[in-house]
Amino acid sequence: QVQLVDSGGGLVQTGGSLRLSCAASGRTFSSYTMTWFRQAPGKAREFVAAISWGSGSTNYADSVKGRFTISRDNAKNTVYLEMNSLKPEDTAVYYCAAGRVGVTSYFEGVYSYWGQGTQVTVSS
Repeated sequence: QVQLVDSGGGLVQTGGSLRLSCAASGRTFSSYTMTWFRQAPGKAREFVAAISWGSGSTNYADSVKGRFTISRDNAKNTVYLEMNSLKPEDTAVYYCAAGRVGVTSYFEGVYSYWGQGTQVTVSS
């Protein structure tokens, strides 16, 4: 059974940092792209960052470039999202997703597997 487990969210002040984790299990993800999406209250889910598990190539939304870093640990089958210089507008539920797509796949419908989400709240 394929499972993605998101963790690491919390409450942080503006300018602070958090590291989210997505632990993957149940299949081999070497041909998959792992992507972080987020959804703020009353807004649509949006693309944040993606990494190709095989090549390691990455892609970021303009709103997080230079502040967020996506990475993977093959030994632990885990993808991370390091978030620095957090802003109140980063407040959202963050979801990890996996799909056999490219790192520029922004449409959530093409992803096969999803984590349960983890809440990130940035106070001003």
